[in-house]
Amino acid sequence: MSKFRQDSDPERWELASWVRWYATVIEQNFIVSRFLGHYLNSSCSSNNSKDDEDKASALLNKDLLGELDVLVDFVEVICEAPDSLHLQLNNLVYAVIRYAGEDYRIVQREILIRVVELKDRMASLSCNELTQLLGSLKRFEDCKERLRLLFVNRARNDALWEFICGAKLKIMEMGKLKSLVKMERTDGSGELTRFRERFGELRQLVRLNTSGGWFGMDRVPASTMSTML
Repeated sequence: MSKFRQDSDPERWELASWVRWYATVIEQNFIVSRFLGHYLNSSCSSNNSKDDEDKASALLNKDLLGELDVLVDFVEVICEAPDSLHLQLNNLVYAVIRYAGEDYRIVQREILIRVVELKDRMASLSCNELTQLLGSLKRFEDCKERLRLLFVNRARNDALWEFICGAKLKIMEMGKLKSLVKMERTDGSGELTRFRERFGELRQLVRLNTSGGWFGMDRVPASTMSTML
């Protein structure tokens, strides 16, 4: 179906593009479902919020980030809908947009669960993980306008976007803080290394009263060493 063609006239060609798009959405639904380990459908996603949150809390950071990436991939596929939105008056186009809207509503919920969990773990995320999380949220936020045009007010969810914006700000603040700490540790260790090197050089020098000069330990005669012990 993703390769379906109907070129007999311009309108049918446009309708065929909607068929191909929705076939891609269905395919992506299967990909995401396989990755998450459960089907994305309204019956499985209703009334199981606590269970889903518990499952998310049991995942490793890298697994949560991976799932979030796949879910955002799904949103981006939905946003690849044809530009001929005026054809929503057509029953076929109206139906596939409605079905895609149901998928998107479920994906919204799945994304929110993972972002909430990752936001709670933010202090334990590495700089690379924070960067990956920020990238996923930016990709998702970049879809906002296209989603608004596609679904109008059917899947608006302003509270979600406000939460995503707040999470992004917190991630950037945490990223800056961790970068500063990392820089301080790097600078500190550098100073410590230089101090140790200088101290090591000083340890190799011994003040000898016989000559009044500084000599390396390897240049001190054995007789002199015996008198020093």
